[in-house]
Amino acid sequence: MLAKRIIPCLDVRDGKVTKGVQFLKNVDVGDPVAMARYYYTEGADEIVFYDITASNERRGIMLDVVRAVAREIFIPFSVGGGLRTLEDMRSVLLAGAEKVSIDSGAVRNPAIISEGARAFGSQCIVLSMQVKKTGVRPEVPTGYEVVIDGGRQPTGSDALAWSLEGERLGAGELCINSIDRDGTKLGYDLEITRRISEAVSIPVIASGGAGEPSHLRDAFTTGMADAAIVASIVHYGEHPIPALKSYLKGSGVEIRDAVTIDLMTAR
Repeated sequence: MLAKRIIPCLDVRDGKVTKGVQFLKNVDVGDPVAMARYYYTEGADEIVFYDITASNERRGIMLDVVRAVAREIFIPFSVGGGLRTLEDMRSVLLAGAEKVSIDSGAVRNPAIISEGARAFGSQCIVLSMQVKKTGVRPEVPTGYEVVIDGGRQPTGSDALAWSLEGERLGAGELCINSIDRDGTKLGYDLEITRRISEAVSIPVIASGGAGEPSHLRDAFTTGMADAAIVASIVHYGEHPIPALKSYLKGSGVEIRDAVTIDLMTAR
């Protein structure tokens, strides 16, 4: 069994990390560079950075913030938000990211997944999807619909079907972000996470809803996820990453040990 990963998420708006509930009522919680460095030293396995308004505002990502974060950490770093072209991806990778997370841009132009995989390797391409439980209907047989632009625009596409298509096109990972659970601290949506995990052969990341350590355990066991995004649960100091890892190990979940490089020595 591959070790599970804990991935703090930095949702960034106007240069600040922000957190909301179901993509609404966001409040600023800190500086992305300082927070990235802190989570790195705490033993995060990866960090993901989302420029959460770039897609809706039809603009490019904040590369200066990406560069600043990349200088502070020595673990995989994924970046998303407003990535629509191969050149957008290249710019983010050159700024220091190891992976690009594509979402709304991939729905509008699915070919960008295969283009990115050919240019940079599937391991660099994370297909992130915002999913919302909208009810079973012919075009959405699971009842989970893909939405875009920060949850503002429904697509009529089924989450499971889009996951399978993303894998076929060359995505190396899938991130399943539940809008219904986002920021609620009620736990991940285990149903859609498991259904997708069972259907694909690439890693699946659970996202949206972590409020206590047992939620991560459930994502890794019941939900069959390979990694879990955390935000509110760590942003406010309620459950530090070392405590989460200790709990998961005690629950029988194979979790990675913290490996950090001294930043001053590295420089």
